[in-house]
Amino acid sequence: EVQLVESGGGLVQVGGSLRLSCAASGFTSDAYAIAWFRQAPGKEREGVSCIDAGWPRRSFYADSVKGRFSISMDNAKNTAYLQMSRLEPEGTAEYYCAADFVRCAEYSVYRYWGQGTQVAVSS
Repeated sequence: EVQLVESGGGLVQVGGSLRLSCAASGFTSDAYAIAWFRQAPGKEREGVSCIDAGWPRRSFYADSVKGRFSISMDNAKNTAYLQMSRLEPEGTAEYYCAADFVRCAEYSVYRYWGQGTQVAVSS
């Protein structure tokens, strides 16, 4: 059974940084991708970033976070990280990680989801 557990959310000031973690279990190979999504109150869910666990390793970033967010993967820990820098008030949202046996791409679809972690950016 695939399980995803997010951690690292919290309250941060505008311009600050946070690192989110997504620990995956239940995958029997590295042929999967992990993605981060976020959903702000009253808004639709937005794809933020994704990364392939295997090789060749691709990554993707939404235009809204390019240059400020960085995604990485530690295969030894089966954990993906989302380093968020220069956070803006618009970054306030529930952040979810998702995974599936797909390749990282802008419109990949994921079956497995974590419970979410809250990020609040204060001005």
